[in-house]
Amino acid sequence: MQQQVIIVGGGMVGLSLALMLAKSNIAVKLLEAVKYPNYDDENLAPYHSSFDARNTALSRRSVQIYQKLGLWDALQQHATPILQVHITEQGSFGKARLVAEQEKVESFGQVIENAWLGRVLLTQVRQQPLIELIDGVKVTTLTQNAEFVYIEAQRGEENLQLESKLLIAADGRDSFCRQAIGVGVDEHDYDQVAIVTTVQTSKPHQQVGFERFSALGPLALLPLPGEYRRSVVWPVKKGTEAEWLGEENDQHFLEALQETYGDRAGKFEKTGKRFSYPLSQVLAHKQAVGRVVLMGNAAHTIHPVAGQGFNLCLRDADVLVRFLMEQLVKSDDIGHPDNLLAYEQARLKDQQRVIKFCDSVVRGFSNQNPILKLIRNTGLVAFDVIPGIKPLVANYAMGLKA
Repeated sequence: MQQQVIIVGGGMVGLSLALMLAKSNIAVKLLEAVKYPNYDDENLAPYHSSFDARNTALSRRSVQIYQKLGLWDALQQHATPILQVHITEQGSFGKARLVAEQEKVESFGQVIENAWLGRVLLTQVRQQPLIELIDGVKVTTLTQNAEFVYIEAQRGEENLQLESKLLIAADGRDSFCRQAIGVGVDEHDYDQVAIVTTVQTSKPHQQVGFERFSALGPLALLPLPGEYRRSVVWPVKKGTEAEWLGEENDQHFLEALQETYGDRAGKFEKTGKRFSYPLSQVLAHKQAVGRVVLMGNAAHTIHPVAGQGFNLCLRDADVLVRFLMEQLVKSDDIGHPDNLLAYEQARLKDQQRVIKFCDSVVRGFSNQNPILKLIRNTGLVAFDVIPGIKPLVANYAMGLKA
């Protein structure tokens, strides 16, 4: 059977998209460079390059997408709802609070560890007959003409030659496919790395997510399964991360958390291994060229400050599948360039809004000018008291106004 779609890149976006396509009765070849782990122990989720130590805050819209795929029951076992969001700045008077009950929603989203999200997605992909999963494979060439996309790939000693009407490149921020089709990027280095780990606190998290802006960087503390477990995402200045990493620095890291966060979480008692990830914004000049469409970090890599990156990618995938289905219903070419360009245009408004918001927050809260700090904190107070603002912001954060 002629495969209609090839996906290059089997991270969380690529796996999710493959499942969306299969549910729509579209056959998929999914290529991933790194060998996937075998899940012999049902209680473990080994790290993979795409399912690492980080955590994902799934927006309500993302939860709805996984519900539609029939995956949420499996994911929910490893997820924790966010019932409140508290935003503060260290050493300042401003604060803002969002409460799910007041906004008349079940939750603002769900926090899940990437290792578990990846395990559930990969398990489902392996059970899906319409998805052919090829891991440990490196794409070496990508060309296209008016009718097909052609790729060559290497897996061990085996040479693969594949063709398709449509290729979806979800192969990350340094995408080979993006380079192969001649698409450039705008890149901004934030001069930060994100310190990521899991901690245990003396006070239960009560499903509250905290965002604490500090001179060191914006610290996010999110609830995880288990009453006292929380995820930490802390962007700090590049070059300073060494003092936070390694077992010998466990106590130093806990003390820094305590000083920055105060006693809202009680005492920071234990920390897991810390990992660091460089932070930059990478935006592709185009997202559709001929029969190739860019997806995930290959299209837009953004700062994690508001936890919007993966949710934005899932909305992209959801809309792309809708455009492809419309072609199939009309018995038209699934990879027709005009349809892919129409998809790109349909997504620009949502993408640009999220990208601008995340970038503005990072730049705005990184400046320690006293006048700007006053303006920021006045804004936080206004957010907390002016009617009508909270529901609007909450809907955008939940991905419901995309």
